[in-house]
Amino acid sequence: MSDWMVTQSSSSGRRPRALSPLREHLRDTFWFAPTAAMVGVFVVWVGAEALDTAIVDSLQRDRDYETLDELLRFAQDAKAVVSAVGSAMMTFIGVVFSISLVAVQMASGQFTPRVVRLFVRSRITKATFAVFLATFVLTLLVLTSFDTADDPRSVTTVPLVQSVLTLCMVGLSLLLFVLYVNATLRLMRISHVIARIASESFRVPASMPVPVGGREAVPVGGREAPGHGTETGWVPHDGRAGVLRDVHIARLVRVARKHGVVLRLIPRIGDFVVPGMPVLAVHGGPVPPRRVLRYAISVGVERTYHQDLAFGLRQLADIALRALSPAINDPTTAVQALDRVVQFLAALSRRPLDAALHRDRAGAVRLVQPVPDWTELVDLGFTEVRGCAVGSPQVSRRMLAGLDDLLLLAPPERREPLLRHRELLRQAVGLAAPTASDRDFALRPDRQGIG
Repeated sequence: MSDWMVTQSSSSGRRPRALSPLREHLRDTFWFAPTAAMVGVFVVWVGAEALDTAIVDSLQRDRDYETLDELLRFAQDAKAVVSAVGSAMMTFIGVVFSISLVAVQMASGQFTPRVVRLFVRSRITKATFAVFLATFVLTLLVLTSFDTADDPRSVTTVPLVQSVLTLCMVGLSLLLFVLYVNATLRLMRISHVIARIASESFRVPASMPVPVGGREAVPVGGREAPGHGTETGWVPHDGRAGVLRDVHIARLVRVARKHGVVLRLIPRIGDFVVPGMPVLAVHGGPVPPRRVLRYAISVGVERTYHQDLAFGLRQLADIALRALSPAINDPTTAVQALDRVVQFLAALSRRPLDAALHRDRAGAVRLVQPVPDWTELVDLGFTEVRGCAVGSPQVSRRMLAGLDDLLLLAPPERREPLLRHRELLRQAVGLAAPTASDRDFALRPDRQGIG
């Protein structure tokens, strides 16, 4: 099925925000947040030290040595507290790092390696790690500010503000540690991981184009686009090899409008591209200069949810397959993954798929972007899981119930892949079940699997 669509944002004059390679790189690394926190705390410490020095100078000018003597006694007590905090912070940092490694290892082994990105991109983990390091650095800086002089007349600074700032950072560290443990435990529970994958997956169809009625449907892979003529050339990929993660829709539309052509994206989002591979086909005019299209294609080492409609289904299928493997043998987890697969497909059951048309402000089509069609999404969600569900009545019952629900929601022209999967599942279970009663039990639709 090939339906043509126009971006929802085109009617409002706004294009979807492009994926920033720099922002994605920073979100996938752990060095930026701690480094920024340590630099920030150094700047704050410089200001706090200047404020402490100003307080001491003001008291000395007023000859208020009694107050200065009290501050010196306070500083001696605060020094012991700051020293203890500095030693404890290293222990806390080690605990946070160890918990993170264990959580990542467990998630990768039990769920799928693709969910590791949830831990790597976790804001609470980065914030906790950054605040702990910043607190440790602050304690070291504050310890250098303690004056060895005991005479209020000769003392140069008393780290009063710095000590209070250290105690505030300790309180913030303890709060973040509690939140971090809670967030990490949630991410180690499969139900929350699956729900997180589903919620991120739904952002893609929510930003997908809306249908345009009454337009001719032509296969995306053809050498002609509806009303735009024959392909006149193509643009090769001249960057590094990797997964196509994003295209800068607004930039491509501007370039196509400026040169009076229509651009058609050849690979889909999530495809692996190599240097020299055609990525853009040009219709209706000369090929634009490569330099104007250089930064319109974003390539990375792994897929992302941004513009990738099938990535969420891929992860859910991986989790179900891992759960049904002999090493884990956890059909309940597979049922939970199938719940979300059915939910995702139900949301797309009546949406036009296969390609998206992006228009300029004048309403002319300038960019054709392919997306997976209905049959491909159904096959992605059920084919591999169906092959492993034969020996698990819980999974086969849940899959049959899900297929029956989708058959009720999908229009008639989209029921063929659902009927095909249902029949293949019935045939496979019929061949594998030892008795007729086992076969009847395994083929009884049940939304909970087995109760």
